[in-house]
Amino acid sequence: MRKALLITLLSLLLVPVAIGAWVKQPFNHEIGELKFAGLAEADPERLKADVEKLSVTYATRHFGDVRTLDLAANYIQAEFKKTTERVEIQSYQVDSEKFHNIIAHFGPKIDYTATYENGPPKPIIIGAHYDVHEDTMGADDNASGVAGLLELARIFAKKPPTIPVQIVAYTLEEPPNFRTDSMGSRQHVASLMQAGIQPELVIVLEMIGYYNEAENSQEYPVSLLKWFYPTRGDFIGVVGRFSAAPTNKMVKMVMQSAHPEFPVESISAPAMMTGIDFSDHASYWLHDMPAVMITDTSFYRNPNYHKATDTADTLDYTRMAKVVEGVHTVTVYMSDSKNIKDKSDE
Repeated sequence: MRKALLITLLSLLLVPVAIGAWVKQPFNHEIGELKFAGLAEADPERLKADVEKLSVTYATRHFGDVRTLDLAANYIQAEFKKTTERVEIQSYQVDSEKFHNIIAHFGPKIDYTATYENGPPKPIIIGAHYDVHEDTMGADDNASGVAGLLELARIFAKKPPTIPVQIVAYTLEEPPNFRTDSMGSRQHVASLMQAGIQPELVIVLEMIGYYNEAENSQEYPVSLLKWFYPTRGDFIGVVGRFSAAPTNKMVKMVMQSAHPEFPVESISAPAMMTGIDFSDHASYWLHDMPAVMITDTSFYRNPNYHKATDTADTLDYTRMAKVVEGVHTVTVYMSDSKNIKDKSDE
């Protein structure tokens, strides 16, 4: 009887521990095998310049100000064209207006008329939305993410990836188009499906610039998470689906290995948890495409969320540069892993 009771008590203790480990995905010995520091250098000053350009010159880049939204799109397109000739504009119509995703391609071209023994190459997709909520300047939300895309394009221009990479600046992520087919990311997903493209991974940059080292500066959707995660908002987060915990852990591990001194946290959680699906990555989840969100956790940390105070001077560009370098490192790791697997299949 005592033995059965002991087993029951241990089970009750181990179940929450196991669930917590699956959700948080702590490191194990594998992290020691990853040495990626110094693979690329992102420039904090360029990141700052791009955030200031988008949040000041194109401050009202939203659904109700199509002219400014188009000017922001033109700026992103011009910056992409400095890094690659393969820039694509994906246009679509909402009501009587046209809106545009801007896509920059890097690495090997995919020839869908060719025959591949193991199917066509799967691209890595890195995206961020460039529109803002109403009349906010949107420095963190989401000029920070778009500045990250532009800096990644500059890095890929110097160090081309060995597998296809698409960098996508999405339009119309914010209300009133959020969770509708008018979102730029949903339009992008539709184009992938039409072309028969299955991504290797989608990485969405959603607010990557705000940090706070004060105690209790970090909140969570569930108070229980404070037992597992930091109370200070000094880390970058990797958010993924509960069922994709191994992928989420890989992204976390590789980003952490690029900058061991800069904390990276991950969470694998169901979409019902508030905030888990609050960006463009959820558009890919709808079609079972692997996707993660890289974020400073938005309104769980940044008091300027969707306010006029979301300005360029509130962001930390040194940490932003480390986020960009970490995302680049993930593409290198996945490229190497893919190439090794392809060779083993020959």
